[in-house]
Amino acid sequence: QVELVESGGGSVTAGGSLRLSCAASLYTTSRYCLGWFRQAPGKQPEGVAAIDSDNTTNYQSSVKGRFTISQDNSKPTMYLHMASLEPEDTAMYFCAARIFAWACGLAPDEYTYWGQGTQVTVSP
Repeated sequence: QVELVESGGGSVTAGGSLRLSCAASLYTTSRYCLGWFRQAPGKQPEGVAAIDSDNTTNYQSSVKGRFTISQDNSKPTMYLHMASLEPEDTAMYFCAARIFAWACGLAPDEYTYWGQGTQVTVSP
């Protein structure tokens, strides 16, 4: 069983930055994917960024150049550094994981394990 716990959400004004963390009890020698997803009120969940066990990354086009996904395998923890935040980034952010993965897509249904989420609110 994989457990994921997010932290670091909060409220900022547009143009500000936040760093989300996801503590992952993911101890495996298999290839894996870790991803960040978000869901705004009244909208479908969407993938934001993903990283695999080789540190290959994948980003949604709307966040490229503003968000950076990374991981610290020694902890193990995944991060999402978000800069130049926009009101459209307001959502509940979730981290997710899948094991035995060859490529890390951004479709939520590809991921097996999910955290509880952390709220990010960006005001104009």
